[in-house]
Amino acid sequence: MFTDFQNLTVETSDLKINLLKGGEGYPILLLHGYPQNRMMWHKIAPRLAKYFAVIIPDLRGYGDSDKPSGMPNHYNYSKRVMAQDQIEVMEQLGYKEFYLVGHDRGGRVAHRLTLDYPHKVKKLALLDIAPTYQMYSETDQEFATAYYHWFFLIQPFPFPETLINNNSDFFLTHCLRSWSKTESAFTPEAMADYLRCFRDPRTVHGTCEDYRASATIDLEHDRQDQEKKIECPLLILWGNKGVMEKKYDVVKSWQKKAVNVRGKALNCGHFLPEESPEETYKSLDKFLRID
Repeated sequence: MFTDFQNLTVETSDLKINLLKGGEGYPILLLHGYPQNRMMWHKIAPRLAKYFAVIIPDLRGYGDSDKPSGMPNHYNYSKRVMAQDQIEVMEQLGYKEFYLVGHDRGGRVAHRLTLDYPHKVKKLALLDIAPTYQMYSETDQEFATAYYHWFFLIQPFPFPETLINNNSDFFLTHCLRSWSKTESAFTPEAMADYLRCFRDPRTVHGTCEDYRASATIDLEHDRQDQEKKIECPLLILWGNKGVMEKKYDVVKSWQKKAVNVRGKALNCGHFLPEESPEETYKSLDKFLRID
């Protein structure tokens, strides 16, 4: 699936990040979402590698990266700390600036990274998210029903971990199938790797901590930066069969958070790079390489 990519481990000041690296050219950093790992980019990363140096890490707590135990205030899974991981990864690989693409949780890390390190990110693409602070602030029954996991995973340890670990295969498969709207979106190879990683109780704990941080320390950081805007060009892509399309004016939401925004819906559900790889690739290629 990543034939011409290297599998590397980068040791940051805090932990080890596992990643794939392939291609040559201007660097592009791809950040995955929940409950997946670096494999979610397999349908488009080899095509991007024809023009870019493509770096695809597992976020802390996910995949084959380190999975530290959560702190009482969840700070070590804050998007600020997860963004710092990626800054250190890129610096160790020799990249002082780069393009950045994030899906789902990776998009939230990418948003924070771009706010904290605006000189590092030259173009940003976010896939199928609205701003975290807005989504929590506007929570209603429809949102809470569709995004039930936002409220389940933030419950204190070890409640969600215990329930998920009782049948992690069922939980992960249910999430992927219920949030996607495209039959056979997930290849057997990718699904096998998602299941492999999610069978590790440390992954389940790390991913819960990611969400616990979003409902606590991340909201504090967001409140402090309410007036700060993304300065680089921003592309927003979302699925027209998912919650983003139903609940939000996605471009308008991000226009409040950035100075230069464009975006469109693709014909799919939540998992754009796997449900609609051709549209996703063409949209990213046009934004990053051509425009």
